[in-house]
Amino acid sequence: MWMRIVAALLIAASPALAEPVGITPDMMSVTVQTPDGAVDITRNQDNEARLGGDWTLTSRPCPNFCIQPMVPAPGVTPVGELEVLAALQDDGTVVIDGRIRPEFEAGTIPGAVSVPYNEAADRLDELGCEIDFDGWICEGDLPKVVLFCNGPWCGQSPTAARRMIEAGFPAGNISYYRGGMQTWQGLGLTVVPGR
Repeated sequence: MWMRIVAALLIAASPALAEPVGITPDMMSVTVQTPDGAVDITRNQDNEARLGGDWTLTSRPCPNFCIQPMVPAPGVTPVGELEVLAALQDDGTVVIDGRIRPEFEAGTIPGAVSVPYNEAADRLDELGCEIDFDGWICEGDLPKVVLFCNGPWCGQSPTAARRMIEAGFPAGNISYYRGGMQTWQGLGLTVVPGR
């Protein structure tokens, strides 16, 4: 009798792994290269997983937490998680975490680069632009950029996009992942400390 009770308690305490959780029906993981080596991006396999902390807050005051538009500036392309995963595997694309450095360090999308929103327009040389007396010259074979921040209510990456465009970076080379970390974590996708 006691053995059955102990077995039932152990089963109840273990993570629910009843059904595999894929990214798509045909994709269980995506491997991306990071400065620390390869990282497999998967979804949390615990069928009972729940969000906690800041990601469950729904009603932050506006401003600063106003709902952002899907397109933060004309010419910018909105993207979702599958496009972010593809961008992480594309050598011609840079996935940029536009949040302030402490937020990036606390946890980010594997393979993302930290370019805080308030530095984005000053760091266009890292994206192939050249400094000029009048600002930046952004011509030639420039990378595609995917910007993200905390989620639909975060204005950091939309601000970065607008500032980059004003400084001369082509809007057509910028994509915006509005879901950001809130949606990424809400889907149970892998998060790593930023470095």
